[in-house]
Amino acid sequence: MCITNTIYGRFLNLIPYRVGCREPKRYYWWGFRAEAHVKVTFSFSQAQDANAESDNDSESAAYSLVNSKPVKENHPPSDFHRDWVNTCSKRSFYPGSMAEEIAQRFIKPGSHKGKGLAVFTSGGDSQGMNAAVRAVVRMGIYLGCKVFFIKEGYQGMVDGENNIVEANWSSVSCIIHRGGTVIGSARCTDFREHAGRRKAAKNLVTRGITNLVVIGGDGSLTGANLFKDEWPTLLKELVDAGEITPEQADKYQHLHIAGLVGSIDNDFCGTDMTIGTDSALHRIIESIDAIVSTAYSHQRTFIMEVMGRHCGYLALVAAICSEADFVFIPEWPPEQDWPNKLCKKLLQERLTGQRLNIIIVAEGAIDRNGEPITAEKVHKVVVDKLQQDTRITVLGHVQRGGNPSAFDRVLGCRMGAEAVMALMEATPDTEACVVTLDGNQAVRLPLMECVRRTKAVAQAMADKNWDLAVQLRGKGFTRNLETYKMLTRLKAPVDHDPTKESNGPTLTKQFTLCGQDHYTLGVMHIGSPSCGMNAAVRSFVRNCIYRGDKVYGICDGVLGLMAGKFKLMDWPSVTGWVAQGGAYLGTKRAPPRDDQLPAIAAKLKEFGIQALLIIGGFEGYQTGLTFYNARKQFEEFRIPIAMIPATISNNVPGTEFSLGCDTALNEITEICDRIRQSAQGTKRRVFIIETMGGFCGYLATVAGLAGGADAAYIFEEKFNIKDLNQDVIAMAAKMSEGVQRGLILRNENANLNYTTDFMQRLFSEEGKGLFSCRMNIIGHMQQGGSPTPFDRNLGTKMGSKAVDWFSEQLKKCTNSDGRTSTMDPDSAVMIGIVRRQYRFTPLMELVEVTDFDHRIPTYQWWMKLRPLLKVLAKHESTYEEEGLYITVEEMDLDSDPPLV
Repeated sequence: MCITNTIYGRFLNLIPYRVGCREPKRYYWWGFRAEAHVKVTFSFSQAQDANAESDNDSESAAYSLVNSKPVKENHPPSDFHRDWVNTCSKRSFYPGSMAEEIAQRFIKPGSHKGKGLAVFTSGGDSQGMNAAVRAVVRMGIYLGCKVFFIKEGYQGMVDGENNIVEANWSSVSCIIHRGGTVIGSARCTDFREHAGRRKAAKNLVTRGITNLVVIGGDGSLTGANLFKDEWPTLLKELVDAGEITPEQADKYQHLHIAGLVGSIDNDFCGTDMTIGTDSALHRIIESIDAIVSTAYSHQRTFIMEVMGRHCGYLALVAAICSEADFVFIPEWPPEQDWPNKLCKKLLQERLTGQRLNIIIVAEGAIDRNGEPITAEKVHKVVVDKLQQDTRITVLGHVQRGGNPSAFDRVLGCRMGAEAVMALMEATPDTEACVVTLDGNQAVRLPLMECVRRTKAVAQAMADKNWDLAVQLRGKGFTRNLETYKMLTRLKAPVDHDPTKESNGPTLTKQFTLCGQDHYTLGVMHIGSPSCGMNAAVRSFVRNCIYRGDKVYGICDGVLGLMAGKFKLMDWPSVTGWVAQGGAYLGTKRAPPRDDQLPAIAAKLKEFGIQALLIIGGFEGYQTGLTFYNARKQFEEFRIPIAMIPATISNNVPGTEFSLGCDTALNEITEICDRIRQSAQGTKRRVFIIETMGGFCGYLATVAGLAGGADAAYIFEEKFNIKDLNQDVIAMAAKMSEGVQRGLILRNENANLNYTTDFMQRLFSEEGKGLFSCRMNIIGHMQQGGSPTPFDRNLGTKMGSKAVDWFSEQLKKCTNSDGRTSTMDPDSAVMIGIVRRQYRFTPLMELVEVTDFDHRIPTYQWWMKLRPLLKVLAKHESTYEEEGLYITVEEMDLDSDPPLV
């Protein structure tokens, strides 16, 4: 394994050879390129011949930098270099006083040659399984393993023969976009018996397979662990029966297991998301969105029954993402008098002018006594008590079908690669592990520890210990439940005073949590529209109204702010916003100029704005900084300012995800699927697709990984004509192996001269006689569409978090006469999501980690996915391992590393 370290230098920085830099002056050192003001990485995965030459203009001399030639094989670095990197590899330093422990591990191709590896899917199918199978096969081949498919799950392992076949590179081509599992899945009774497991052991030994990747639910993973425990006994029985030789038993004496959780239910403890859950949510939300239009026409109430077995995750998140009025889940049953509370809630919504109601019922929902709550029972309550026109829709197996979402494809790729690495690193004493997702980090957990915890949830529900059941589901589930309870506890303040004449419900004054009469807050958009903006505004407005605050929606960005386009928001004004794309308040991209600040300050004073929420992209970030810096000159800007990042480019510092980027990824992925399908039956065609994103390569990289692209060209990773020519050769080689279609993504600002048109002409010319080439610029389609469940959920949560933060800040910054004033840097923040935490990072702290010239952060987490993209596309690359061994208890801790 190659040892690496990451360091920040004041002037000098190093990154792996062929990983891009943004400075024109480059240096090379043992296969690595040096540059200024970018993250430093040292690695010795490969070495090269070099001609030593010092450079007095840089601190590079301190590290013995040399100008060098491209990497050559069979020239190892000296022991001194190895020892020096061993010493340095223990810590990574970040700007300022914050540091984070990082263990980066780079794996060379062919480093595990000759090992036998098999992958199979078991139990219920889920979207994204094919992406995981593809990643396992190609990562195994990359490492030099002999990889096998086991068809039809455990049944195929028991039956053997043609059910266990060797896989090659092209055998997993064009499957990443398909739902279900192409290698089949079946529930096997034979494997439950000892005799069946003995047959399976013989079939594996005769093919030299001692490493298994199991993709399935807790039952499938438990069976795999039992198989591992019995393995020595099974081999002994086979030797005694003469079915295998003692030499075979000795050679294959250890069986290693790595599990991936494939289930739409998301009912496995130890992971934030299982493979297939996000896609199932897409199917549910698409169905609800379709039903809303007909429900609105007839003023109907719809009861939606969703899957999930004994887990309420799908129902809960679907309720958040669809503005459902009530949800029934097994982990948190309703109170005993739920029929009355349900009817009161529905009636209250109708009083505010709402024409429809949505109720979501999980298929395993129960009441506090453990009795089932079915859609039919809820239907009877609504009809009998309210006489509303009510319909039931049971979604059923529609939720398992369809193409996988971009999230599930990327999740399958990451988890599949890490499962292979876990097997390759396993020792005879290593227990079976399961690769899961913790926030945005792949981790490895003890398999049976997770299984026991999963079963503990069912026991907690049987014991009617609901708090424990929710806690055992994990922090993600807990936060979703808290968000939904907070939103449903919000009661539209309706004045029913008969002495007042009113054409409809009116707002009444309430007291806020901090004891004030009310505050006046503003919310505005700055930057391009993106999906999720409306969800954030709705959550923010309704939370503020519940607390008794007054909220102004500022229309059309900075120009609307200067023109006084302030709209007083009320409860009904944001009904139905969650499912809508774009920005209903209107937005403009231009940040404020210095000469516009007096007019802006005057409007803030005129409307008495005491806190301001900005929802937008990089321009919004620049606006927040401008307002903060203007505090010295204008006291109107001495108010709490928060920003929610919302841009499809995902180029705002202080967060790993922005509102709208997931929707854009799904749009790009779906377009790529259609474009490739358009060439069905056409021999050997390559498509070059241009994505948006400015100078940020997030969309091109992650969409490339989700779409199974052969390459993704981005600004952050420089390339030249030689690289393009090598990719043409690599494409031709893959075509000769049976691949029919190629896909290349290019970020719109990847290179000034190597444009999309140029690349299309180059590939067409160089590929004559081998393949044809077409190009597509998909443009603003990436900004359209309905928000995905991820963006709806994230926007709702961020809007709620913003209100909580403003309440704390206003309590601190408002004096007894109601005047708000603050100069504290912590009172102007970016609300971001980092790993599994919501962070409130002062805007001024983000300046040092921002490349303002190119409008991108200096560190971008998704760059670590690029080696995986190249490995799965059969490019020469070095894979960076990300899986960490932790326990379930460690996963529960709030101990995330610092943001910057």
